[in-house]
Amino acid sequence: MTRSALAAAFRWHASWPAWLLGSLISVYAVGLVLKGEADSAVFDNVFATLTRWLPAIICLLALLKVDRPRAEAVLVTIGITVNAIADSYFYFVVHNTAVRPFPTAADAGYLVFYTLMLCALGVLVHRQLQGLSRSVLLDSAVGASGTATILVVILTRITSSATAGPETLASTVITAYSVLDILLAATLAGLATSRGLFIGRRWILLVAGLAFFTSADLAFFLSDSGAISLSRAPLEVGWAGGLALIALWVFASSGPESSRGRKRVPGSALLVPGIATIAGLAVLIAGTRTHVSTLAVVMAALTMTLATAPLAFRQRVLSHQARTDQLTGLPNRRALYAEASPRLACAEQTGTALLLMDLDRFKEVNDSLGHDVGDRLLIQVGLRLTRQLGPGDLLARLGGDEFAVLLAKADPHDAIVKAIVLRAAIAETFTLEGIALHTNVSIGIACYPEQGTDFNGLLRKADMAMYKAKTSRVGYHVYTNADDSDFGTRLRTLHELRVALVSDQLVLHYQPKLDLTTGEVHNVEALVRWNHPCRGLLQPGEFLPLVEEAGLMQEMTRILLAQALDQAAVWMLREIRLTISVNLSPSSLLDAALPERIAAMLDARGLPASALILEITEEYLMQDYALARASLTRLRDIGVRISIDDFGTGYSSLAYLRDLPIDELKLDRSFLTPMQDDPRAAALVASTIDLAHSLDLRMVAEGVETADALAELSLYGCDQAQGYFISRPVPAAELVTWLTTRGASFLAEEGAHATN
Repeated sequence: MTRSALAAAFRWHASWPAWLLGSLISVYAVGLVLKGEADSAVFDNVFATLTRWLPAIICLLALLKVDRPRAEAVLVTIGITVNAIADSYFYFVVHNTAVRPFPTAADAGYLVFYTLMLCALGVLVHRQLQGLSRSVLLDSAVGASGTATILVVILTRITSSATAGPETLASTVITAYSVLDILLAATLAGLATSRGLFIGRRWILLVAGLAFFTSADLAFFLSDSGAISLSRAPLEVGWAGGLALIALWVFASSGPESSRGRKRVPGSALLVPGIATIAGLAVLIAGTRTHVSTLAVVMAALTMTLATAPLAFRQRVLSHQARTDQLTGLPNRRALYAEASPRLACAEQTGTALLLMDLDRFKEVNDSLGHDVGDRLLIQVGLRLTRQLGPGDLLARLGGDEFAVLLAKADPHDAIVKAIVLRAAIAETFTLEGIALHTNVSIGIACYPEQGTDFNGLLRKADMAMYKAKTSRVGYHVYTNADDSDFGTRLRTLHELRVALVSDQLVLHYQPKLDLTTGEVHNVEALVRWNHPCRGLLQPGEFLPLVEEAGLMQEMTRILLAQALDQAAVWMLREIRLTISVNLSPSSLLDAALPERIAAMLDARGLPASALILEITEEYLMQDYALARASLTRLRDIGVRISIDDFGTGYSSLAYLRDLPIDELKLDRSFLTPMQDDPRAAALVASTIDLAHSLDLRMVAEGVETADALAELSLYGCDQAQGYFISRPVPAAELVTWLTTRGASFLAEEGAHATN
């Protein structure tokens, strides 16, 4: 039988091993209780052996289910199998002899079992605990050494009496049992203590199984020495139950485990070190009044040393953590403030500069892809910035997506050069979650001592310069006195903009697209305006940069898309058939749920998907082709049409026209202005229109401002045109009036043309 067939045979119920083992041990336990001290070949031999071999068989089946079993699962399976062989020999050979010898071949198997279990735990501990802080590792060591101290005190007295006299094989085996019991119990205590260990159902099964088995073994050891009085039944059930739990862990490890089911070790992580410390102290005190073995005293002293060791460096660790950003490992704001003053004092003659950096549209990455992706982006940004710094430069993360660099020695020119280098480093593609992300950074520069005599003043002015760099889109800006007033205006405008988003101050105006063949209008473009309560109607250029800077573009896009579709529904009820084009920001295309959200909005209004055209910029396509293709394909699948805005400004390969699911190209206005006076420009427009038609795409020219430009576009075969010559963007009510007037005017023109 192949491994895949074997896996399919047992896939019918993932919990069958638990039911089978539970039933067997329950019957075994009931039988042991009912038979009492009487001999029973069925329970003392047959059932006892079955409780050992069934876990071994389940472990072997689990290993056959996977192509590459883990090392710890293999070690545990071998250990349980060796233990089953040893128990079989004990129950059928040693158990039936009148005088039971010690040690026997079974004891060798038991010792091998313990050794393999310790090796398996070692593999798991190495995988789970690597990379943890020293304080966590010390807590684990305290728990392990404290547990070992207690067992050494208990077992040393029994072992010393059992091994009194000349050294024999029996005394060696007893000592080996004691050592292995102590090591296994100490390891389990260390695992329970670790605050960095992730516990799930699998780990609970393994730790509980070994704890049951070790407890039963220690109880047997104490009972056999006469220290306590205990019947055989609970010991047998403890051994059988422990092996069953370990086998269930191996079986569960052969399948995937959800990370949601994992949790960190609870409060015992703090309880165990406390108990271990008390135990170590008690042993040391007891050693002054009675005889305690040297090993117990050494273990107690080790426990106390480990428990007090964190105090020696805790202050240093806390101080380091207080000045370090936990996410990136860079110095934080507190560290920057602490370092800045002495650095500025030393730079009075040579000069220095503070560069304050803020990632562009970082909030949109968090909102679209999740904060975990945003965190990894910040880590990579920190690494790239670090590589570009010189000796003595100080890089710090101030919080969020803000970073600061205090240059060791720089004049304004040096600071500008450094800003250009840093921006170039961040502009390179980041790959996160299989997605290629493009971002950039806006940098504000304030120079010392020209623009500030203390660090607080320098930081405030660098902040003003940074926001100036964002709004002007130049990437970096050196502080000037004029930035003070600009900064206050920006803060007021940002507050007013947030109010505008929730108080319906953002309105849409509609610009018609004229069909150059028929003279009719079937499409309009929705363009946003801000109906400011004090400043009047504001154009997009006056507030859109601030929207992007504040990370509000996605929210604004959702609001405007809803407004446009509401208007389309109103027009449909009035039997005005107009398709609305809506501009989509690049950040909106990062939203994985966007196609489904748009489909739901269309359905809620009873609109067909063909009523909407989404316009995206060619620049975005060039930035992230793979992501753009995936997003646009999903949008086209629901029936929405796609238009490429500002076509011709990307200066890149036109291969995407063949591969991307697009319907329309919008020729940028920069091509139309020189068209009438420059034959080469006119030829370029004509060839671009022919290219679009050859690919079965519609061509729309935007920015048409003269009758001559409209006539030439019509001559070249352009499909549609929009611009101030045809109509400015107007409110919906005015558009309906314009459509009626335009229709009558066009009919009159056609009639006059026919008469002539």
